[in-house]
Amino acid sequence: MSDLVTGDAVVLGLRPARLPSRGLAILLDLAVYVTGYVLISVGLTMATASLDLAAQAAVAVATFLLFLVGVPIAVETLSHGRSLGKLACGLRVVRDDGGPIRFRHALVRGAMGIVELILTFGSIACIASLVSARGRRLGDVFAGTLVVRERVPGARVMPVPPPPPWLAGRFTGLDLSAVPDGLWLAIRQYLTRMNQLDPQVGAAMAVRLADDLVARTGAPPPAGVPAAAFLMAVVHERQTRDAARAFRPAAAGPGAGFAPGPGPAPAPMPGMMPMPVVAPVPYAAPAPVAPVAPVPPAAAPRAGGFAPPA
Repeated sequence: MSDLVTGDAVVLGLRPARLPSRGLAILLDLAVYVTGYVLISVGLTMATASLDLAAQAAVAVATFLLFLVGVPIAVETLSHGRSLGKLACGLRVVRDDGGPIRFRHALVRGAMGIVELILTFGSIACIASLVSARGRRLGDVFAGTLVVRERVPGARVMPVPPPPPWLAGRFTGLDLSAVPDGLWLAIRQYLTRMNQLDPQVGAAMAVRLADDLVARTGAPPPAGVPAAAFLMAVVHERQTRDAARAFRPAAAGPGAGFAPGPGPAPAPMPGMMPMPVVAPVPYAAPAPVAPVAPVPPAAAPRAGGFAPPA
């Protein structure tokens, strides 16, 4: 995979096309171009039969150059790097930054292709593609392009085997917050492929991964539990927690704690007698009470410097 970095510091994981797929695409394109050239040449020969030999030779040379250079350049420009051969092989020509090519890129590739592919029968292109780390021929180097694979077979995701029934729910109190994602990925890859490994190698890998997991969780290793079974149970516990966290209902909805205020009275349903409207009774204020004169408090005795007798 090619780690191309764009101007926005985004790493593009592109898969450069190698020599066999590129050679097959070029052969398919040449077959299509030669077939079209032969058909057009036959038609032009019949149409220019009344002209002199010089005119017929000029028309033949122009037709040859058109199908040799003009048609490939036009096809790559209009299809953004996907000719018929590349479309059949799942390839595409892109710029070095991963963007679509334009006319100038297709022009440089087509001009260099005359030397690389036609005059030398593809020998220079094969050598350059084998030497290049990304399988580029000279036309790609001068044009700043790259042929990549578009149809990449997807990797089949294998499920993690379930733990033994006697280990279900045994690690519910285990703290998994300090376990890094890289260790989880390594454990998952081991569990999905442990049946394909040598028994001794697989057992050693399981012990090493289990020791790393115990060191991250800070809990002592369980006694009598195989390393592979311990890894299965812990991964199953993490998946259970992730599922519970993802599908946990919200504690309170957006309208929780909101009491609706009084609104207009609902309209009476058809066929019902309207309720009589009762006039509100006015509030009667109580009669005022005459204030009572406050009684002056008795004069408190002045404190002296002597203590009272016992």
